[in-house]
Amino acid sequence: MAANPPGGNEEFLTVSDVAGRLSVSKMTVYRMIRQGGIPAHRFGRSYRISAGAVETYLHDTEIPRPPPNPDSS
Repeated sequence: MAANPPGGNEEFLTVSDVAGRLSVSKMTVYRMIRQGGIPAHRFGRSYRISAGAVETYLHDTEIPRPPPNPDSS
């Protein structure tokens, strides 16, 4: 369930939301948070991750495509 904080325009996602977007388990998202791979905010016993942090994570971990081989025409 995504939520917008009052007075802000940043969208925050639950661990379940992030797991669904990345097609990984919730435990993987918790591990990413613990290891510092993705920043999160803790509210009581639950975490919220900004949608921007998820996009940054995806951008930072993208594997670039190798350049095309000019010999294979």
